Amino acid sequence: MTSTASAPRAGAAGLGPAEADWAAAEALVRDLPPTGRVLLICHVNPDGDALGSMLGFGLGLRQLGVRDLQATFPGPPEVPEPFRGLPGLDLLVPEDAADPAPDLVICFDAASESRLGGLAGRLSSAGAALVLDHHASNPGFGTVNLVEPGAAATSVVAEKLLGRLGVVVDRAIAECLYTALTTDTGSFRFEATTPAVHQMAARLLATGISPGDISRRVFDTRPFGAVRLFGEVLGRAELEPAAAGGRGFVWTFATLDDLARHDQRPYVLEALIDSVRCTAEADVSCVVKQTKPAEWAVSMRSKGAVDVSRVAVALGGGGHTFAAGFTGRGTVEQVVESIRRQLDDALIG
Repeated sequence: MTSTASAPRAGAAGLGPAEADWAAAEALVRDLPPTGRVLLICHVNPDGDALGSMLGFGLGLRQLGVRDLQATFPGPPEVPEPFRGLPGLDLLVPEDAADPAPDLVICFDAASESRLGGLAGRLSSAGAALVLDHHASNPGFGTVNLVEPGAAATSVVAEKLLGRLGVVVDRAIAECLYTALTTDTGSFRFEATTPAVHQMAARLLATGISPGDISRRVFDTRPFGAVRLFGEVLGRAELEPAAAGGRGFVWTFATLDDLARHDQRPYVLEALIDSVRCTAEADVSCVVKQTKPAEWAVSMRSKGAVDVSRVAVALGGGGHTFAAGFTGRGTVEQVVESIRRQLDDALIG
């Protein structure tokens, strides 16, 4: 599917969907025939916002009477341990079992088509494609695009659309959306945590969900092997005080051998960036995670002096001003050097 006129707004930082976009998105759902087939897709290596937004919205569609409904994501069909208790997991199917030509495909938290991997083809084979996202770098690749760069999480966009559709947010939907919200705000610690974010959290908590249980699962539980792995990977961290115009750059990397040696799955490394980003002497932090012999998933964070989304976009990825990523190829040294070369050009102000 090609994008509509809403696409240019989607990639414009600071702007959100127009009323026409919301109305068009609502119509895509309301106009589904009784036998309409819907496929929900989130990005590769899904995090709490991707899974929580997708499953929460899926439960809302089920409440509206949509019965032919699947959810999926590219790559191995493995849900990270912190999210294995989420409601709605019964909607998930492996990538190769996903409907090849649904009436409607809805994408969640994917900043670009490339983040959908082998499922990107569903955008053209579906009757229509709806994109829900909050990454400023999103170019708007759906038939209708609800891309809100000012939103703290994709779950904010999902909750708004569910409300317009008349869905009653029950405990199951609230647990999914709250997990998504708390993930992308770093448990309400990041800059995007606005009064509106806390108001949304209050609405979700009012359903009776337990924030303590959710926080323990998402932030405070990991296998002992992961603790040992973190110690090893943090021990090889490098600090470059002169990088990024003197603002500082700290980075480390983890290999497939590291994961195998500690008997850990790749998802445990997603939390590692939080341990690296606390380095006082560096504005930019980075974790380079091996996914294949010459391929690396790169996570970057900034404390405010560098727009890491500019770095990520230049290297084929995307994200937010202060949190972004891309897929690097070559050796870890080559990947880090490619970042280093971009940092000065991404200084803010």
